[in-house]
Amino acid sequence: MSEPLPLSYVTSQEMRCLLHWLSGWSPTQRECFVHDLADKAVPWKVLPLLEGLAGLSMEPGKPPSIFECQMRLWDQWFRGWSQEERNEFVRQLEEALPDVASRLFQQIAATVGQD
Repeated sequence: MSEPLPLSYVTSQEMRCLLHWLSGWSPTQRECFVHDLADKAVPWKVLPLLEGLAGLSMEPGKPPSIFECQMRLWDQWFRGWSQEERNEFVRQLEEALPDVASRLFQQIAATVGQD
């Protein structure tokens, strides 16, 4: 088994920033993040995609919250990461916030058998 490629400085900082945000988010915000990450981890599932589309709403004249901005940045970063970098993030998540990682694995396991 080969050693994983070292992370770029930028990717490393994105992951550190995200883990820092996670540590300060409320339980509801963490659950929203876990749901989003599980949807990204199991992209072929149609139901999460439809639920995600239903959750998109923009109120005219209302600026996004800091959490919404953080979630948008998270999405941009994640899309730019390689599969190895995504795996490394989950490894770091398990180490830094095992309760959040455990919830993620429960969410992913719950998608088994769903089409």
